[in-house]
Amino acid sequence: MKLASIPSPKNSIAIELQQVRRNTLDLLGEIDRSLLATQVHPDFSPIGWHFGHIAFTEAYWILEHLANLPPSFKEYHCLFSADGLPKSERQNLPSISIIQEYLGVVRQRVLEYLESAPTKSQERLWRWLIQHEGQHCETITLLWQLHRQQSSQNSPLNFNPFNPPANSENSIFNEMVKVEAGEFIMGSNDISGLDNEHPPHKIHLNTYWIDRFPVTCGQYWQFMTAGGYQKRQYWSIAGWQWLQQNPVSQPLYWINSLDWIDHPVCGVSYYEAEAYAKFVDKRLPTEAEWSKSALGASLNCNRDRAIGHTTPVNAYSDRSKYGCQDMLGNVWEWTASWFEGYSGFESYPYPGYSEVYFDNKHRVLKGGSWATSRQGMRTSFRNWYYPQVRQIFAGFRCAR
Repeated sequence: MKLASIPSPKNSIAIELQQVRRNTLDLLGEIDRSLLATQVHPDFSPIGWHFGHIAFTEAYWILEHLANLPPSFKEYHCLFSADGLPKSERQNLPSISIIQEYLGVVRQRVLEYLESAPTKSQERLWRWLIQHEGQHCETITLLWQLHRQQSSQNSPLNFNPFNPPANSENSIFNEMVKVEAGEFIMGSNDISGLDNEHPPHKIHLNTYWIDRFPVTCGQYWQFMTAGGYQKRQYWSIAGWQWLQQNPVSQPLYWINSLDWIDHPVCGVSYYEAEAYAKFVDKRLPTEAEWSKSALGASLNCNRDRAIGHTTPVNAYSDRSKYGCQDMLGNVWEWTASWFEGYSGFESYPYPGYSEVYFDNKHRVLKGGSWATSRQGMRTSFRNWYYPQVRQIFAGFRCAR
């Protein structure tokens, strides 16, 4: 490779800003505009708010924090700030044309600053900002999906219990791979790594087994038809309490078609994943076990909204070092670990990004989903949610 063909950080930043913005504007054009100010779920802001928040965050960190320019669009500082209005009060939004203009004006000023910016010393913040926009695009996508799911009239798949799907008893989807005992490096020291991924550190794990693939809809159906949602023995104390308060009987994004039995189950809480694992006499992997199993996983996967939904778990043939498939993209995967800082953790760019969630109330998810952007797709990336959340594109695989 010629050195001239290697993009400088400044060029690379400009390219990635353009790529992630294209995704943002595509979303803005696809979504029903009548829903932009509607709060689809009480735990999430309205769809339109996220577009404004993207522009606000970019203006704050680049134009104000790095370029030392005076605050602009002051009328939006309370509305679009993450610590401004409560989520339930974020529905009084400007028109879509004004939000589009807001995004465009801020981006133009940011690109003008980028031309002379000392990006060598600023690169980490620029990379953080690019990922921030991609993360909100994924949130917008899940809210749009959630609205469509709420609008449909789904009922459980009508499988004949005496004729289980082909991927049941002796299927490749039931295979587990052995990961031998030993040390590996967990975390990242990459410039794009977020604060909770730093610092890299050695972890020793004993030998364990982990599913080659995420749990499929066909496999999860067996749990459903065996009365898994009704039988106390499969659920933890906290999980059973949650189920009694939220009497569900299938994953949130359950699709009533045999065509989807080889797709990963999607839209389950940590408690549902935990119950299924006990049903099959397994358990959920720890974050460290998942991370070691994923070493060598490639970006040849279902990501960036390229397909618009999940794919069968064996749609991509690439394997990790240990033989696991579908580790990146498709669905986030719950782990048994609480979200906490690694030893030596330092918050960046502010404590509220990760540190405030080190509260022993959030579980770690790994791997990304079909809506995750390439910029945030890596095995060291850590997502975190309350264990009762099932609105995200989350599935799981089991360990033993």
